[in-house]
Amino acid sequence: MKITVIGTGYVGLVTGACLADSGNHVVCVDIDQAKIDALTRGEIPIYEPGLRELVDRNRGAGRLSFTTEAAAAVSASRLVFLAVGTPPLEDGSADVKYLVRAVEDISGHLPQQSIVVIKSTVPVGTNAKITGRLKELTGRDCHVCSNPEFLKEGAAIDDFLKPDRVVVGTRDRDVANVMRTLYAPYLRTEKPLLVMSPESSEMVKYAANAMLATKISFINEIANLCQRTAADVDDVRRGIGHDSRIGFAFLFPGVGYGGSCFPKDVRALVATARGLGIEPRLLTAVDEVNTRQKTVLLEKIRRQCGEDLRGKVLAIWGLSFKPRTDDVREAPALALIDQLLESGATIRAHDPEAMENVRKLYGDRLSYFQDQYDALDGVDALVLMTEWKEFVHPDFDAMRSRMRAAVVFDGRNVYSPDTMREAGFTYHSIGRASVMPR
Repeated sequence: MKITVIGTGYVGLVTGACLADSGNHVVCVDIDQAKIDALTRGEIPIYEPGLRELVDRNRGAGRLSFTTEAAAAVSASRLVFLAVGTPPLEDGSADVKYLVRAVEDISGHLPQQSIVVIKSTVPVGTNAKITGRLKELTGRDCHVCSNPEFLKEGAAIDDFLKPDRVVVGTRDRDVANVMRTLYAPYLRTEKPLLVMSPESSEMVKYAANAMLATKISFINEIANLCQRTAADVDDVRRGIGHDSRIGFAFLFPGVGYGGSCFPKDVRALVATARGLGIEPRLLTAVDEVNTRQKTVLLEKIRRQCGEDLRGKVLAIWGLSFKPRTDDVREAPALALIDQLLESGATIRAHDPEAMENVRKLYGDRLSYFQDQYDALDGVDALVLMTEWKEFVHPDFDAMRSRMRAAVVFDGRNVYSPDTMREAGFTYHSIGRASVMPR
């Protein structure tokens, strides 16, 4: 099948590469000439495990190409995926102007039987809006379906190739059948392709992310309660996670969620509800709890190191919002960095992949270290913000020998309090009692 993907951001690039890998001929289109030139040279603008190899393999096989020329690509395609950004407006609602602009740009080149597939995360009713706009521009009824993405950064390739489910929003049986054929190679283990109305499919994306965000904010609330009592959040998590109605997924306490999806989508759903005259109290609380959770470690640091942090030097391990990505959008580490800098602290930072993205934001206000242990020289404390695998089993003796004070603030509960006590550290985590060295 011949496919065009408009937009070469995270979703567009992963979608294009994965669709090409099952034998389709895919052209990825972007208005950014420099980005297209880089992709054509094999340079990948984001860090996502397995993506470079996937792109290289399919470029080499002639199934995947990149261009700024939308007209030729669209005019030859059966499917045109729209994967452009929908950034938040001031009120939290999604800005669909780039999506509308893309539709206007391609409208004059769409073949009669082509299907426009909305992959971008969009408010309920966008499919109908795009369908109406295309009719205005072309004078005919165009096929438009919704196909929300459920990709986890750091595991996006597996998520696309081995999906839990595929959601397609359309009222047209023929369109549904084309999408079923497209996704058949990825659904061989009897995972479902769910066909529903466009409005329902648009809501599914927001509802899924809001549900996961709710679980994170819930366990963080419980962790904060445990911190004020003799309860241990790890024990509580195990006690409720074994309940089959609850489960363990997204039930890990920490310093809050970040990234390009959860914060944006929760706020967009809040804006949608308010626009319909509904006050979404639960969703508002989820966002408020998450914002507050990003201050929890600063409170612990001040209790340990003093209210005035001028002259204090802290190392931060982990800058991306989660492991296996270089994405720092809404990352809890950045919220903490802002708070520490405002308090006068000096910061020595390390992350396996995200340091260049952080350097673009902070410049020389931070010190950056390629080696995680070099970041510890002379520090008053280490703050762990992202649970990269290389941080899980560090050399504690090497850590302690480099640090001015053997103090660790663990924002992801990576370490065992007993292990840290035996290793000679003062150790603070989330929802568990702090420990002192023996």
